[in-house]
Amino acid sequence: MKLIECPRDAWQGVHSFIPTKKKAAYINQLLKVGFDTIDFGSFVSPKAMPQVSDTAELIGQLDISDSSTKLLAIVANERGATDACQFTQITDIGYPFSVSETFQIRNANATMAESLERVKRIAAMVAENGKDLVIYISMGFGNPYGDAWNAEIVFDNVEKLSQFGIKTFSLADTVGVAREDDIRSVFSQLLALRPDLEFGAHFHSTPHSWLGKLSAAYEAGCRRFDGALFGYGGCPMAQDELVGNMATENLVAFAKEKKELLNLDLHALQNAREQFLQLI
Repeated sequence: MKLIECPRDAWQGVHSFIPTKKKAAYINQLLKVGFDTIDFGSFVSPKAMPQVSDTAELIGQLDISDSSTKLLAIVANERGATDACQFTQITDIGYPFSVSETFQIRNANATMAESLERVKRIAAMVAENGKDLVIYISMGFGNPYGDAWNAEIVFDNVEKLSQFGIKTFSLADTVGVAREDDIRSVFSQLLALRPDLEFGAHFHSTPHSWLGKLSAAYEAGCRRFDGALFGYGGCPMAQDELVGNMATENLVAFAKEKKELLNLDLHALQNAREQFLQLI
């Protein structure tokens, strides 16, 4: 299993600005844990997401010298991708592509068709700079807006996006509406139809719904999972009341039960948990 820790997703909805120095200290602690990737910041409108407006400044305070963990930053357009590509420390760039037309406009101020062309240009830019592009399929298991959704819509969009050389897709249960049967169906079909691609799960869930979702994805063959310590955060663009992230602690316990080797420094993880409580 690969674990992607998402402090950016955890704190982007926090209204009181967290000082950059404190964010840096926390991420530097996370870098000691051994996560595959840390989703640490984003290059988006500071008006839309003021909490992550200091991402460029934050990078300069991170110590990656003794860590094999990759750093991922989210972008919403070419301008953000241009900014992210300037930093050698960033290895992965994420773009949220929704299979809900309503949410794509709401989240990225672009239609799905416009976003497809946007991804094409971003993918070329990212490849030219030696980085990897991760596509987050927002509303990947349904949406609250009445927009059409089924597994075929997800697959068709993955097919279109993969033409641009993208190899990694993370399906997001953005508002926590995913049903276990749909999770199994979507991952089973995607993994069977495109075994050459990597598919991950970015679940938002309540404290009582995480296990069923996680088990369904794992049983279908998914081995890449996003989480955040204590299950904090969610997507503030999706609805007024946040649905939390999948708790990293639950992911670690699940991996242990399945005898998955994560190679995490559990002492460093506990220190990060304690530091997080002082951060928020």
